[in-house]
Amino acid sequence: MKMLRFRSPSISSLAQEVRCTVRLLDDSEIACSIQRDTKGQFLLDHVCNHYSLLEKDYFGIRYVDPEKQRHWLDPSKPVVKQMKCQQPYTMCFRVKFYPQEPIKIKEELTRYLLYLQLKRDVYHGRLLCPFADAAYLGACIVQAELGDYDPEEHPADYISDFKLFPKQSLKLERKIMEIHQNELRGQCPSLAELNLLQRAHTLDTYGVDPHPCKDFTGSTAFLGFTARGFVVFQGNKRIHLLKWADVSKFKFEGKTFYVIGVQREKKLVLTFHTSTPAACKHLWKCAVENQAFYKCAKSSQIKTVSSSSIFFKGSRFRYSGRVAKEVIEASSKIQREPPVVHRSQFGQSRSFTSLSHKQLIMNMEPLLPALSSSRENRDSSADNGLLALKDSVHLSPLKPSVTPEEAEMEERENHVQDRREDEVANRMRAYEERREIHVDHEDEACSALTISDTAYSPCASMVPTPVEESQGGLDLLFQSPVRLLKELHADPEMQLELQVEREREREVAREALGQSLCSPSSGRQQMQACLRSAARLVVMATGLLMILLPLLLVLLESDLDISFLHDIRQTPEFEQFHYEYYCPLRRWFLCKLELMMEQLWGD
Repeated sequence: MKMLRFRSPSISSLAQEVRCTVRLLDDSEIACSIQRDTKGQFLLDHVCNHYSLLEKDYFGIRYVDPEKQRHWLDPSKPVVKQMKCQQPYTMCFRVKFYPQEPIKIKEELTRYLLYLQLKRDVYHGRLLCPFADAAYLGACIVQAELGDYDPEEHPADYISDFKLFPKQSLKLERKIMEIHQNELRGQCPSLAELNLLQRAHTLDTYGVDPHPCKDFTGSTAFLGFTARGFVVFQGNKRIHLLKWADVSKFKFEGKTFYVIGVQREKKLVLTFHTSTPAACKHLWKCAVENQAFYKCAKSSQIKTVSSSSIFFKGSRFRYSGRVAKEVIEASSKIQREPPVVHRSQFGQSRSFTSLSHKQLIMNMEPLLPALSSSRENRDSSADNGLLALKDSVHLSPLKPSVTPEEAEMEERENHVQDRREDEVANRMRAYEERREIHVDHEDEACSALTISDTAYSPCASMVPTPVEESQGGLDLLFQSPVRLLKELHADPEMQLELQVEREREREVAREALGQSLCSPSSGRQQMQACLRSAARLVVMATGLLMILLPLLLVLLESDLDISFLHDIRQTPEFEQFHYEYYCPLRRWFLCKLELMMEQLWGD
């Protein structure tokens, strides 16, 4: 296999190469070398070129920093500046934005990669569902990877070889075998995968990348973002669903995350607390990206957002990329021969060397697709008139002469392929009919909804801030200081150490008090230090008032149409301050002023 190399003319740049490894959805890996100024978009293009993937906007690359906080690789920034860990870098290729309707995905390759991601979500507990749905999803996975049930080849407990769910009971395995042997017989892998996508996208946890946090009562909750909106899961229920049209803003301050929206024509502010400020910022970025991807009609409508207070801008972030509607439109215009889908069969080695390792040295030059058909090249070089002409005229390429046996075999293969395509097309039409019948279910009430018999508890290794089970799970992240102090005080050895420490502190305090009484000069020095600190405090407060008071008056009273002032005036905090505090205070002040003027004029 040839080695792709993209280098700048300077030979000295070769000494700045960085090794990195991208782990794919089937746990195979691609090794490559990048330069220090290579941006994240080129690394994503490299992985997509490995698959010959065109519908790449649904996918992204994520990595974990030394504090075990997960991040999405920013395509517009250099890779080296984002990675804080030691070389070589290790990243993962994952689905970042889940399609709202998988049936609208144009190519089978994209559907297969989404199927691999959903299979991982099922195994790690992120895609939680009722028992019947879980059995159907498991049967689709078995049918796609194993094929039809054959009693001569498959033993009685063949389902136990598949690790499909985090907790896989015998009852669930028997139900999976029943569906696999009866309902899914005769389905090809692509049709079984399509059935899984159709069932999975109707679940409430479809597309949820859970972010663990605490609500205002201290209870553990999982936040997520889907194509429908912002969701909150607690226990086995979905307790909140805010559609994107009802979400007005996301913001964060330290470890606190705020969701500001409208529900039942009333303003709603939801407050959550994360384990670390880094986790809170990551949660805010994910919220901003998902809102822009699913809510905006065009990428030109996306604006730079900030986690701002009234006077400070805070963190600023802007989603760069196409939105969901643009991706669907671009997919419908794909005109090429479908690429070959290389599925990893059951029993095949899933080691990191199962796929061929590609070597790459990249610079700031764009990457071309690794596989391109002749039809795609013709389309890229032709104008609109030629495209219309090609679509209207059927072109049949010349074929070499073949023997009757080869012709009969080829005709039989074409017949089987046409039958499979007809099955997929019939499934798509049936799905559209069911969607029209059940369209009212999309607008169901946003109250609490039971999603499963078991509690929503994704694997600790897959949540945004992973925690080992031996460390106590998620509760340790949010353990309060009061609880820790109680545990420390319950230890007898710790009690003895605390008593000794208190006696030492008392002795030190007595010595310091005796020295201060014996030396009057030390008392005067302490008094002068207090006066100096008080004077500094008064000067700083006066300076801040002289700066902030005119700025506040300009914001409240002037009509200057400056973008900076306009952004501040549009914040919910400023509007609340203006209407609830400033306006009543101004009316009271004017009323008192009028009374004083009347008294003066009367006298």
